[in-house]
Amino acid sequence: MRPSGDRIAAVLAILLAGVLIFAFRHREPERIGDYGYDPDPAGAKLYAQSLPAPTFSEAAPDVMRKTKPQDTFLFRAMDAAHRARYGTPFSVSNQGSVGSCVAHGAAHAIYASEAVSWSLGERSEPPLLVSQPSIYGGSRVEIRGKSINNGGDGSTGFHAAKWLSEYGVIYQKPYDSFDCTDNSPALCKLWGRYGNGGEGNTALDEDAKKTPARHVTRIRNWDELVAAICNGFAVTIASSQGFSKTADDECFLRPSGTWMHQMAIVGVKVEGRQGACIMNSWGGNWITYRGERWPSDLPKGCFWADRSVVERILSQGDSWAIAEIAFVYRPVNHANWLQK
Repeated sequence: MRPSGDRIAAVLAILLAGVLIFAFRHREPERIGDYGYDPDPAGAKLYAQSLPAPTFSEAAPDVMRKTKPQDTFLFRAMDAAHRARYGTPFSVSNQGSVGSCVAHGAAHAIYASEAVSWSLGERSEPPLLVSQPSIYGGSRVEIRGKSINNGGDGSTGFHAAKWLSEYGVIYQKPYDSFDCTDNSPALCKLWGRYGNGGEGNTALDEDAKKTPARHVTRIRNWDELVAAICNGFAVTIASSQGFSKTADDECFLRPSGTWMHQMAIVGVKVEGRQGACIMNSWGGNWITYRGERWPSDLPKGCFWADRSVVERILSQGDSWAIAEIAFVYRPVNHANWLQK
């Protein structure tokens, strides 16, 4: 007997269901550990209101008034500083499978700002890399409170900013109480449970207070972002905005999906197609570049995002400029160290 149309439809439905189940079970898993932003918009707003100058416009009126927007690439100062200090090119960090993105984004921003200060002669030596486990543990435990000490992942942009301003920066170097050259995801996970320095270590908190990043303010919009970057102040960005993983011919990623994630902005493009250069913390191989990177020395793992997308990120209210020096106007010679 020839099977009826209903039987054929039923068989096809079963086959289709099997294909979908197989695809679901064998799809690329969500890499939750690659993220780690645990938003608290009300808390971010209250923290901004507690600052002496809640916004960049209020913190740096001279910068806003005097800055001439121009294409700016802070990652070049990062690379020059890294070569001078370590003898190798700069490369973006990799948080591994721990949701410590907030710490990595903040560490990138601090290093970028300090590298610019060194390039301008404001620091006598090129900066050391920043300890991500310190920021992660400090933001979760010392700042956010012991109630977060549950072994889970995640923090916020403003808790990291508060840690860096109220305590300070721990660098990737040996301290008396701990050798902070260890920058592993495992240490991030551990200090995320017990705080900066690990369980029972209060000495490293005191060390952090010796090098505070006292100046913190919120970046709300494109104009504030451009002014900050053009004066050498990198910016952390925490949001739910996701992206594709294949760059177009201009190294821009299109917005796609949801990433509960913090990264750092280390450049702006104001001529032609406007956008911001975003430094991620997944190493250099997560992204596919369709052609040559733009500019050619763009570190692997970085990408550009269109202005409209960046403005959506900033509108979520958890983006910060963090610096050890005041937000003052600096006549940066872009033709010297930020050339295309």
